[in-house]
Amino acid sequence: MTIKRIHSGGAFEAKIGYCRAVVAGDWIHVSGTVAPPLEDTGEPPKGAAAQCAAALKIIDKALLDAGASFADVVRVTYMLPAASEFESCWPILSATFGSTPPAATMIECGLIDPKYRIEIEVTAYKPAA
Repeated sequence: MTIKRIHSGGAFEAKIGYCRAVVAGDWIHVSGTVAPPLEDTGEPPKGAAAQCAAALKIIDKALLDAGASFADVVRVTYMLPAASEFESCWPILSATFGSTPPAATMIECGLIDPKYRIEIEVTAYKPAA
């Protein structure tokens, strides 16, 4: 089995020692992803929904770099410090996964910085052609 590591260049990757995604055979594991800081403020976007959309863009790029898409995602985990904020993300998530929804879990927990309102981790399955 071949293993490919995908780096996005995010600040936490170098500080903590991980990569955005790992392709291991037919499986793609995308690390927990938060919204990047906005260029004008250096802070993440305000609110769980805006952060959700921004994190999904990073995940989308990692999946594309691995030769996959959201249609290949089989498992997703959402982590939020306040479960009450999750409902604001539902329309974005429904639009993203559409007719190919994955198995999902939402966990209420602390994140690395209180400015972050959601972290998203996905696993995809893309058999070699």
